Amino acid sequence: MFASTTYIARRAELCRRIGDGLILLPGNWEAPYNYPNNAYHFRQDGTFIYYFGLTLPQFVGLIDANTGEAMLFGDDVTVDDIIWMGPQPTVTELGAQVGVANTKPLKALADTIAAALAQGRQVHYLPPYRGQTTLLLCDLLGKTPAQLHNDKSVELMFAVAAMREVKSEEEIEAMERAFHIGYDMHTTAMRMCRQGVVEREIAGAIEGVALAQGGGISFTSIVSQHGETLHNHNYSGVLENGRLLLVDAGAESVDNYCSDHTRTYPVSGKFTDRQRDIYNIVLAAQQQAPQNMRAGAMYMEDVHRKALLTLAEGLKGVGLINGSAEDAVAAGAMFLFMPHGLSHGMGIDVHDCEAIGERSYDFSAIAERAAQEATCIHRATWRLRAGTVMSNEPGIYFIPALIDKSRSEGLYKGIVNYDKLDSYRDFGGIRIEDDVIVTESGGRVIGGSKKIPVTVAELEEFLSR
Repeated sequence: MFASTTYIARRAELCRRIGDGLILLPGNWEAPYNYPNNAYHFRQDGTFIYYFGLTLPQFVGLIDANTGEAMLFGDDVTVDDIIWMGPQPTVTELGAQVGVANTKPLKALADTIAAALAQGRQVHYLPPYRGQTTLLLCDLLGKTPAQLHNDKSVELMFAVAAMREVKSEEEIEAMERAFHIGYDMHTTAMRMCRQGVVEREIAGAIEGVALAQGGGISFTSIVSQHGETLHNHNYSGVLENGRLLLVDAGAESVDNYCSDHTRTYPVSGKFTDRQRDIYNIVLAAQQQAPQNMRAGAMYMEDVHRKALLTLAEGLKGVGLINGSAEDAVAAGAMFLFMPHGLSHGMGIDVHDCEAIGERSYDFSAIAERAAQEATCIHRATWRLRAGTVMSNEPGIYFIPALIDKSRSEGLYKGIVNYDKLDSYRDFGGIRIEDDVIVTESGGRVIGGSKKIPVTVAELEEFLSR
């Protein structure tokens, strides 16, 4: 938690941007694992953290955009609660920590909202992503889930996204702390990487590192020899020499800011010639991208597309693509090798503000792009601003089902060398990822001089220890 002045200033700026009405920001409730008193690890809603700072369940924030007054709704613990949880701060004490003087029990929230609606005041809310929050908003606002979706405050969505997008110095410091935990996670995985180790042993070990040093993992770790499966959470594989291990994992700092890194390296400790060739193509794109992550750049044209061109040029060099890199990118052929966006926002959430929805200067372009490339979003389509933190994660994947589908549909004829591509069906996939702060002159990789081994030489040297 930051100083109370941080949250006071954020709420004041949000009021300035919205101007009129009530801003309703529910926190998260605990989610039962298999019965009510056995819950999943609790994670607070990112926007609630941003404006109200508290990481405890069952709180709701309300801000009057006209007056600037903030209200915090929640219940003090009872003796029964104390038996199980120990003494806890009162809601009044918690409110004081984040600069909120007006605190009320949860039961008062319904009457407060009802009174505002009776006065004809607008109640702004973000689209919910949890069932519990959906039910709460439906009850408070008298809407069906379908109405709830249609009536979400686009104004609030844009205002919150714009504010959370640009990180302050204290936020960047928190992300640097998350990086150091992530560094230890990834180097732990590298030390464990050897033939005979089960993937779940590494996944468990790095989760322990994250929990021991911070708030735990920032997302479910990917630890797999099947790197061609983008979000592979099956940890049953036994490591084999000759294969590549892809580890995509990140940490959450004690201040609730996230890291997200990926490394791919050989189980044997040495890349084969073919693995090295593909790896260096991905690395070239990954190391080039920060130069293009400068304030004012359009993400899709200036960052994502240029990374695709670098990948395409490399694939042409190994004979998997014919013709020019420009033609391959223009035809959409790179979707066959990298069916995801280069970047996503980073911050309090590992995919920062993604629950709010994709922002674009041309929403029609999103639908057009989705139809052309068979994907719904690239997560970032806007003009970059200094202080934005983004992932940088190019990859090349050899996905047999996608290869077969593209070939059977006659896609990318004359561009993709399908005959040669068939020899890569058992290759797997390679992804390399770091987190980058956008600056006026180009991106700065979080971590400074300290970096997780990334070049072929660095990885082979570290794996040999």
